[in-house]
Amino acid sequence: MARGTVVWRCWICSTATAKATCVHSGAKYYIGYRLAGKQKWEPIGRNRKDAEHRLAGVMKELQQGTFRLLKPIVFREFSEQWLRDYAEGVVKPLTLRFYRIAVRTYLNPVFGQFLLTQINAQTIQAFVARCRRESNLSAKSTRSLFTVLKMLLKQARRWGYLRENPAEGIKPPKLEEKEMDFLHPKEIRLLLQNADEPYRTLFLTAILTGMRRGELLGFQWGDVDWHNRRIRVRRTLYCHTKAELAERGKGQVEKWQFSTPKSSKSIRTIVMSPRLKDALGLHRLTCPRSSLDLVFCTKEGGPIQAENMVKREFLPALARAGLRRVRFHDLRAPYLRHVVDRPGRERQIHSVSTGPCVH
Repeated sequence: MARGTVVWRCWICSTATAKATCVHSGAKYYIGYRLAGKQKWEPIGRNRKDAEHRLAGVMKELQQGTFRLLKPIVFREFSEQWLRDYAEGVVKPLTLRFYRIAVRTYLNPVFGQFLLTQINAQTIQAFVARCRRESNLSAKSTRSLFTVLKMLLKQARRWGYLRENPAEGIKPPKLEEKEMDFLHPKEIRLLLQNADEPYRTLFLTAILTGMRRGELLGFQWGDVDWHNRRIRVRRTLYCHTKAELAERGKGQVEKWQFSTPKSSKSIRTIVMSPRLKDALGLHRLTCPRSSLDLVFCTKEGGPIQAENMVKREFLPALARAGLRRVRFHDLRAPYLRHVVDRPGRERQIHSVSTGPCVH
């Protein structure tokens, strides 16, 4: 046994042979080697070449004195550990929400019962293909799921559960180039004419500043420099779902949470056009008072629920205007298409013409 061995084991047939002798799903190749005077058996899979390759690596590490025994753990258990001990501390709330959905809805149902050491490049490649073929996911969604899986397995290697990341070297599906949709000036005027306050001003601010949805809902009056016509983007507003609040425990976290914007480059100063300055000035005179100093808030002064705003105000306004259905973030497109960077990370919009004020 000094050189190790490869054995096919089937616990149903109660057999252990050098070759595969049954078709039971639980049967697989094991490698055997001695460590500190004790016999160790490590499950590999149904491919003998994988077992032989793994055994050769183990014997080399034993000879060099660099071998370390892996901690056995199933994917489902590790994925929850990764979400709790790693992701919660390093990513923003919205990203963490996506990670939870990716792990619990897509990854755990496929890999959940496997030991981490049983996951190989072939099973990962099959998962990627199945996402496109059977789940009808777009190339972008499939690529995002693959990225989460790769990150998870990378952390497993760092924590001593894997020696190699089986996702390395696998190419995710290519992204399909898709031109961003946006509303033209005439369509923008129609949208604003069919929107009710305070959402008319909110939509106008999105169009003339390129601010994201969370940045708009976390926008405070203290961020406005009226004298120099500047808006400072410094925060975003995040709303925890009921499931997230239940998971964290009652009273452990507030429903609403301010966070920094998407990236360091997203912390920026935007030049406020004369039209937007007038619109925000009028809005300030008529909007409810908010204890959080929010520019856009509910009638009671509280934060606006992002999904409710889109479903109850933005999409109905598009329908009333007779316009096609676009994403809320497509309102940023006119600004982004006509934006010019200036020193000091300031940005000025030049040629988005939305016509006369509709207030």
